[in-house]
Amino acid sequence: MQIRSTTRTTRRTARRLFTLAAASGALLLAAGTATAAPGWTETGTTHVGSLTGSQGLASRADGSLLHRGLASVPLDLRIAGWTHVGDPDIARGYTFDAYQGGDDATKKMYAVTAPDGTRTTYEHALDQGELLNNSFATVSPDAQWLVSGEWGTMRRLQVFPAPVLNPSAPRPGTNLPQAGQISLDRPVDDIQGCDFTDATHLLCSSDGATKEVLEVTLEHALDGAPVAGHVASAFPVPQRSICSGTFESEGIDYDAERGTLRVEMVPPSPCLVTTAVIAYRKG
Repeated sequence: MQIRSTTRTTRRTARRLFTLAAASGALLLAAGTATAAPGWTETGTTHVGSLTGSQGLASRADGSLLHRGLASVPLDLRIAGWTHVGDPDIARGYTFDAYQGGDDATKKMYAVTAPDGTRTTYEHALDQGELLNNSFATVSPDAQWLVSGEWGTMRRLQVFPAPVLNPSAPRPGTNLPQAGQISLDRPVDDIQGCDFTDATHLLCSSDGATKEVLEVTLEHALDGAPVAGHVASAFPVPQRSICSGTFESEGIDYDAERGTLRVEMVPPSPCLVTTAVIAYRKG
């Protein structure tokens, strides 16, 4: 869930989520029949609590999942003004999180947590015309480049040298600069998360009107220089619930080791206390 229009002030889902989280138990989502998306076959749906799982997910080397939600922001970071965490990624055992602050923020922040639990933060001062929104973090397969996104209708994805893993990345405490961005050949709406499937392809979860997964094909692997990206629709994300209203597509993860793609969908109120995690396999 990205914060809309400035920080979307605790946003639509957050306002209702905290009100309903104390309700006795989560309502079960209605069962739906698995449907085949072009190129991807749906294999099942699981559910996680939205307070700790509605913002995104990432697969660990052992196949287990890391989840992020509104309640996942550590207290010290929340006190420091970093109130929103986006869709995470894990690369070579390091967890990458994207954080944003309030309406008056002039920076965004990336936190990198080492396998031993040590967390290091890296701040990026907003460039001219850059939005404060920080929807997600995903790392290229060679672990050298961090890709991130803003909000609304955009024609780019941002690229940074991956902190810790890329030798060209600055030390903590100095500004993390942008590298060459990914220029998209058509606008994309409300990107909640992206993940690489290989060096030149990303799948991205869009919370635009169609609630779909988009595929971005790069003209070459990231190398720090600007690169063009071709955008194509992959498939719509199923909207299934016993509750009626507006759904919100959320984080996305591709487990390359197991060939499993997962996409999150938050149902309407009052069912939004649980988030659906829909799994796919290629073919």
